[in-house]
Amino acid sequence: MPKAPDIAAHDASPLTGKTVLVTGGAQGIGRGIAQAILGAGGCVCIGDRDVEAGKACIDEWQAGTRAHFIAVDVAREASIQRWIAAALKRFGRIDGLVNNAGIAHPHVAPLSELALSDWNRYLATNLTGAFLCCKHAMPELKKHHGAIVNIASTRALQSEPDTEAYAASKGGLVAFTHALAVSAGPNVRANVILPGWIATDAWRKPSERSKPSLSRRDHAQHPAGRVGTPEDIGALAVYLLSEPSSFITGQSFVVDGGMTIKMQYA
Repeated sequence: MPKAPDIAAHDASPLTGKTVLVTGGAQGIGRGIAQAILGAGGCVCIGDRDVEAGKACIDEWQAGTRAHFIAVDVAREASIQRWIAAALKRFGRIDGLVNNAGIAHPHVAPLSELALSDWNRYLATNLTGAFLCCKHAMPELKKHHGAIVNIASTRALQSEPDTEAYAASKGGLVAFTHALAVSAGPNVRANVILPGWIATDAWRKPSERSKPSLSRRDHAQHPAGRVGTPEDIGALAVYLLSEPSSFITGQSFVVDGGMTIKMQYA
């Protein structure tokens, strides 16, 4: 009879020696993911339009050569190409990509009043930006059997009025992810995280940072008993970027404290 596999030791630093790119990584959920990557032993290159926020991250992290910031606009292909080239020059490799950048405000206007320019702006930033980053990072990711994590939203599954542009962009990101997983496999894996209510007030740049103002009712409406934090998303992102998740691809992960499974009655 063959011997059973040995007990495997848990790797406390699963991203050691790996470099991950994070769009929108200077504030909010993106910053939470970037810090989780650093905490897992990895190197991170954050790309963000907000230069003040990006520089603040580097100053506050004090991570030395393991962290770098480059200004990038994900709605512009040339900007993405420069960012990826600069990251590759700085770190020599790309093992992971997190597409987090996006317009965070879901409410725009009633559909009859929604300007085509606003519709296109949401799609360009929230969906096309992820496509362009994947397109230009893919050659390097394939070299290192890399992983992609896209950040969508539970609004891809449920909606409020007047959020069509946002919902369409996030729903498109979910579909893009499972198509990408099939096309890029087996060398590159792709998964998507759908965050729910995540309190990001304390994760903004210093000039806009504040303590979250949350009521007992805010927390209590979540089956998990609390509103989420960027660390909740960062922890899952690290897992999906690392070797222990090597059999997981094309999947959608809802991280919302149970809100989307809770029946709501007026």
